[in-house]
Amino acid sequence: MNRPAAARRRPRLPWRDLLDVIALATWSAMLLRYWITGKLLILLHPDYAWLSHSAAIALLLLAAFKLFQAVLRLTQPLVQTQPSHVTLLPPQLSSALLLAVAVFGLIYTPRAFASDTALQRGITDTLTMTRSQPQRFVRQTASEERTIIDWVRQLNVYPEPDAYTNQDVRVQGFVIRPPDWPSDYLMISRFVLTCCAADAYPVGLPVKLTAPQADYKTDSWLEVTGKMATDTLDGKRQLVIDPTQLTPIPEPKNPYQY
Repeated sequence: MNRPAAARRRPRLPWRDLLDVIALATWSAMLLRYWITGKLLILLHPDYAWLSHSAAIALLLLAAFKLFQAVLRLTQPLVQTQPSHVTLLPPQLSSALLLAVAVFGLIYTPRAFASDTALQRGITDTLTMTRSQPQRFVRQTASEERTIIDWVRQLNVYPEPDAYTNQDVRVQGFVIRPPDWPSDYLMISRFVLTCCAADAYPVGLPVKLTAPQADYKTDSWLEVTGKMATDTLDGKRQLVIDPTQLTPIPEPKNPYQY
């Protein structure tokens, strides 16, 4: 007596499900890597980091669930089923594309924006511009404790540079050399993040040098200590830093300001 065909048929390895498991697990690994290494701060505002963390955990759980389903199918007879929906791309191709993107993200190390991006986004116009507008002018922070973005916000509210003359300043940022500036000036700059790296924009302050500009390489990080002064630069009166000390520093773990 012959056995039924369904009983003789051995279940096939569910390659499509396994590809989905690998894609989901790789996406989770990518997000977890950015989380553990701190590189997520280069891509996302800290206020929204919990979304990435939650996604990493959810994708890992989903990968485990899909793996459980795949193992369950291996223990059951093969049953032919009709597709429940129509997709634009074949399911295997969609999973392969997702996996390829995740693998790229897993091996790629994101880097903070530098001077070339700052110049492209208009660094020379950011001295008196910022998208984070304070509602009122309050001098509660000691001048030497203000960051670059704090100084820019102060100038947004009260742009008269003489109001800050001789105030102490100590800021950290990376070096930019605007091509139309004199050789005895550089800009100390930081990128400001409002949501993610896609909307990052540069702000900066001019620094008047007493040593040749070539001593400070573009994109190198400096801590600038000195006094605020007023000077004419780019055809207009501006607040500039008259430095007493320029100290090379390593790039911060979190290079952005908020």
